[in-house]
Amino acid sequence: MDKMRMESIDMTAQNIEKIGALFPNCITETKGADGKPKKAINFELLRQMLSGDVVEGDEAYEFTWVGKKAAIVEANKPIRKTLRPCKEESVNWDSTENLYIEGDNLEVLKLLQESYLSKVKMIYIDPPYNTGNDFIYRDDFKQSAAEYDEDSGVYDEDGNRMFKNTDTNGRFHSDWCSMIYSRLMMARNLLTDDGVIFISIDDNEQENLKKCCSEVFGGQNFVAQLVWERAFSPKNDARFISNSHDYVLMYVKDITRFVIGRLPRTEEANARYSNPDNDPRGVWMSSDISVKTYNAECDYPITAPSGRVIEPPAGRCWSLSKKSFLERLQDNRIWFGPDGNGVPRIKRFLTDLKHDGMAPTSIMFFKDVGHSQEGAQEVSKLLDGGYFSGPKPQRLMQRLLTLANLKEDSIVLDFFSGSASTAHAVMSKNAEDTGNRKFIMVQLPEPCDEKSEAYKAGYSNICEIGKERIRRAAKKIAEEHPDAKFDGGFRVLKLDDTNMKDVYYAPADYQQNLLEQLESNIKEDRTDLDLLFGCLLEWGLPLSLPYQSENIEGCTVHNYNDGDLIACFDENIPDSVMKTIAKRQPLRVVFRDSSFAGSPAKINVTQIFKELAPDTSVKVL
Repeated sequence: MDKMRMESIDMTAQNIEKIGALFPNCITETKGADGKPKKAINFELLRQMLSGDVVEGDEAYEFTWVGKKAAIVEANKPIRKTLRPCKEESVNWDSTENLYIEGDNLEVLKLLQESYLSKVKMIYIDPPYNTGNDFIYRDDFKQSAAEYDEDSGVYDEDGNRMFKNTDTNGRFHSDWCSMIYSRLMMARNLLTDDGVIFISIDDNEQENLKKCCSEVFGGQNFVAQLVWERAFSPKNDARFISNSHDYVLMYVKDITRFVIGRLPRTEEANARYSNPDNDPRGVWMSSDISVKTYNAECDYPITAPSGRVIEPPAGRCWSLSKKSFLERLQDNRIWFGPDGNGVPRIKRFLTDLKHDGMAPTSIMFFKDVGHSQEGAQEVSKLLDGGYFSGPKPQRLMQRLLTLANLKEDSIVLDFFSGSASTAHAVMSKNAEDTGNRKFIMVQLPEPCDEKSEAYKAGYSNICEIGKERIRRAAKKIAEEHPDAKFDGGFRVLKLDDTNMKDVYYAPADYQQNLLEQLESNIKEDRTDLDLLFGCLLEWGLPLSLPYQSENIEGCTVHNYNDGDLIACFDENIPDSVMKTIAKRQPLRVVFRDSSFAGSPAKINVTQIFKELAPDTSVKVL
């Protein structure tokens, strides 16, 4: 009977296996920290395997910084953490499919790797802009708490998780790049093949962020650097130029699989079409047929209806071959102007469009998507106070949801959740079109300054503000759309240390007489629900599915999503209960190690499932 791992997957080991499948000759062996042999990569040989020439020297075009390798190691390193359910802070716990997760987002992303691998259609994040006054996440590869002044940081209950990255810090950009790079690595794994990520940023780190994204997602998967006109009233006190915009970087998992969502057509756009020659095919607009890229076949004179002979402009040629031009001329698709004497242009009919909407442009004007002041006002009205300085407006978020081309049941992730603008936007979209899109919000419970308006209003940390916004936004959306059915709830999960005691991971470190004194390898404060959700993470099951608990002969049995997983964490479970569970033929079953009186009982249970449910995977804690 297999034992559950109860820690996140080792990404390094997984990557080594993938490389070994392609280049087995590049796999070697080295000693691990425990002195035991383990697999490793012969990187010099791998470099040669990937080159058609003899590889010499270290010169290469690359983007690097102090701490980059450590950031990669940190991202790949497994952790012994779990997500603990918090029903009392949730809304519609039993029926909702939305999640609100509190904790360090890198660690949360690690825990979600198996449950949401390739399942997230859209990611939106609004990370710290690194303006010299921002708090950014502090990871294990940074200085220890003892090396850093306590007054310089913001902490969660674990101690040192964030610090103020001032521009006087010698590793100002490096620290920020390390922070974002490791999180992007984890995030990419969660995207569907046609998934997309949007990242808000300003000029401080735009250049570095784009390079990080091109490495993680591949430069070929860059879609656009959208420019958002965020300032409604530009400041007049700038030293040089009043900065009125931010950026939203847009990358996809696989550019060959992604289809952009198109915008609804506007009256302004339709007004560009007319029908001056009363063409029976309807309104049209025209475009120039000359291009810069020269092609001899497209260099020929054209005779206008007036008799004027027209040559291509100097250094250019026509975009159509002579044969193609004559075909379009015959079909009345060439326009020479109202007097028949103008430069030829090709007619494009509105009815020829193969889609209903319009192609989005790279500039997003605030008249179309809102501005930063609008976003702040939205939150202020909902929460009766201005607790966030820069929340994104709902119109901007709706534009991004449209560009992502979401399906009706897509998952949207935001792991810098902040004021939960993304959750608000997802619920609104579902209410408008009866969709069932789900959101996953992740936010570190950063304490609110005791002098802040938020703290005085009773919000101890940012997560409390975000959750309250979702509650109030759901109520407001329901009032505005009384006939709409949408999921306005969310399950709250909180990052915590593993459910297991140290003896679970290293029993060899404990003497036999000490082992006998330990009643359980599970921490005393953990509930059945804690253990169930810990098992979901390891077995790669979504955390939002329905489940029920029932009493069978005095034992509490949990059935997750109608047989995806059945768990019983009672001690000394009778054979009759084991048989009842086995007869239901679940896909997976998990028990505690103490559920069995001893090894003979384990063997007996193994035999029960082999006979009654041979396809069920059985594991123990």
